[in-house]
Amino acid sequence: MKRAAPALEAALAQLERSQLRRVRTTVEGCPAHSRALIIAGGRELIDFSSNDYLGLAHHPSLAAAMSACAARTGAGSGASHLITGHGSEHALLEEELAAYTGRERALLFSTGYMANLAVMTALSARGECVLLDRLCHASLIDGARLSGATLRRYRHADADSAARLLAGERGAALIATDGVFSMDGDLAPLPQLARLAQRAGAWLVVDDAHGLGVVGASGRGVLEHFGLSSHAVPVLVGTLGKAFGSFGAFVAGDADLIEFLIQKARTYIYTTALPQPVAAATRAALALVQAESWRRERLQALTAYFRRAALEAGVPLGPSATPIQPVLLGSAAAALAAQRELAQAGFWVVAIRPPTVPAGSARLRVTLSALHTEPQLDALAGQLAHACRRERSSAA
Repeated sequence: MKRAAPALEAALAQLERSQLRRVRTTVEGCPAHSRALIIAGGRELIDFSSNDYLGLAHHPSLAAAMSACAARTGAGSGASHLITGHGSEHALLEEELAAYTGRERALLFSTGYMANLAVMTALSARGECVLLDRLCHASLIDGARLSGATLRRYRHADADSAARLLAGERGAALIATDGVFSMDGDLAPLPQLARLAQRAGAWLVVDDAHGLGVVGASGRGVLEHFGLSSHAVPVLVGTLGKAFGSFGAFVAGDADLIEFLIQKARTYIYTTALPQPVAAATRAALALVQAESWRRERLQALTAYFRRAALEAGVPLGPSATPIQPVLLGSAAAALAAQRELAQAGFWVVAIRPPTVPAGSARLRVTLSALHTEPQLDALAGQLAHACRRERSSAA
């Protein structure tokens, strides 16, 4: 252990020198008068980094459902789903998620990471080929590596690149992509990927963590946006800690797919089940998402408003029509400096640096919520413009 310590110290020092060392910020609370704010370091900051797109994370209905369920069932599930951990709230939520996504069945997982590991390792194996978008989430990449399959990564959002890679293989077991890319906010070319997967006889896995509840005419995600059925996209992964304001994840698909995952997915079989109070809160959120379409409509309007304000102010936004609005700055140093400047002005916008994004593409990742206001967006756009001008002048 003592011999390893200098190596760790050197590695940490190198991260510090390259401005890639990550530092946690303790959020001390959220003021009751505005859930778009956080308290950190004793200061109120307008939060533009949360994935709480519809503003449900602090909704009283979720808290009440969680509290009432905890009084009935206890705080923890006590075991895995296949032992004694599968309760009535889990069963009801799975049924409701299946209905919401228009699929035969859904299966709950404790996290989106575990859900993606499950589908990647259960549906592909050594000797087969897996194709992933180059900007896929880390959990899809790790799942592909754990499966033992040969991993091929095609150019971002480029179905032709995927087709060229596939032509060099005897066949692919699986093609996987994010629906909405978490750091860029753009959409995968799902219609083209679906046709490619069908021609190859491969599974198509779509992780729509950032699309469900937000994208589509009724908020049912990127598949609804493109008009794609479960036949075109047989494996849908969704998370519950973003637009739904709760925690956990699920896989939705045909009954045989879900039954196979129950039998084979190690991240389902060998872990404690999600607590029932969390499932109860998610059921409350799912009801609100479907009953209160104004949240999604408000979010879409604010996204368009922010893009107009930011672009008119000269802010270098990426081409995103979703609530994820990246401000590209290039270097880690520039992104960190802009984060500090924004924090001083009262805005919480986190710098995203490699390896989360490719080298040379560090950015501020602005995320919008239905709870934000137009004056907050105007103020943010002005401050971003100031930070970007300062970075350009310092780099000149």
